[in-house]
Amino acid sequence: MALTIFVLAIFVGFEIITKVPPTLHTPLMSGSNAISGITIVGAIIAAGAGHSTLATILGTLAVILATINVVGGFLVTDRMLQMFKRKS
Repeated sequence: MALTIFVLAIFVGFEIITKVPPTLHTPLMSGSNAISGITIVGAIIAAGAGHSTLATILGTLAVILATINVVGGFLVTDRMLQMFKRKS
């Protein structure tokens, strides 16, 4: 079941990335940042559940990586939005 979902996610992700026009990349990146925010919440729950040391380590690693993804995504989005501002 998990393998099927993983393969479908790869297929849908590839189709979305190849079909989205360049003008919609910034809103798409903002949406992916929101999804990464959900990942952070799930990782915090996994890290704090206290089931095992391995789960805590993996949850903490997931929090760190998802945070890097969110911050980097917002920085790139902000930089792209700066390109559309009028220069006075």
